Amino acid sequence: MSRVIVEIAVQDAAGARTALTAGADRVELCQALETGGVTPSIGLIEAVCAAIGPDRVNVLVRPRGGGFVYDREETELVAADVRAAVARGVGGVVVGALDTGGLLDRDAVRRWRDAAGTAALVFHRAIDATPFPEEVLEALREENVDRVLTSGGAARSIDGVARLAAFVARADGALEIVAGGGVAPQDIPALARAGVGAVHLSARRRGGLSAPSGPGGGVEGHDVTDSALVVAAVAAAQSVS
Repeated sequence: MSRVIVEIAVQDAAGARTALTAGADRVELCQALETGGVTPSIGLIEAVCAAIGPDRVNVLVRPRGGGFVYDREETELVAADVRAAVARGVGGVVVGALDTGGLLDRDAVRRWRDAAGTAALVFHRAIDATPFPEEVLEALREENVDRVLTSGGAARSIDGVARLAAFVARADGALEIVAGGGVAPQDIPALARAGVGAVHLSARRRGGLSAPSGPGGGVEGHDVTDSALVVAAVAAAQSVS
């Protein structure tokens, strides 16, 4: 069994440094994880690339929450953000789109594949929102997508492990299947045995709880990357190498 890659979702440069110092292999940079994640600012992308180097940075490019069916204007916005992120040297971009019938939006993915150039193109958990995941997976193979982030259609990846194993078999090495969605360190050995190439988790806790928020300031505190959780995830991944 090859070593399972550990990918940590982070929202700032401090989180990226914490993740890599604790042994993670790469990060996915996004903002507003509580909504499922949206595109980070260019300033944030540059700060994270400066902190850890761009090669191990994957940038989520998602223009809004609320589903994965996009109009032409949104599709072009994603393409522009992909080009801007790739121009900063990032290793990959993370995107996803479905059509109104629940199948892959091939036109959008082709535009984004072209915009990404030689950077990795990762399809995110939009595949878990379709009633036709096998058809979407096959379409992603045909469109030369590099990786797919999925929970196997379950709320938590460990509950979708049977489908994840089926995805690995169906991908047959043409796509890297990344298990993501409620991943806990103790789940990683079972996910690894399903054959996934990587696991993805946010490893976050709430920080800044002593700072005032007040009316108009939103919820108390903010997300920070928890070094201990990253260390535990890396140890679990190494235990099944």
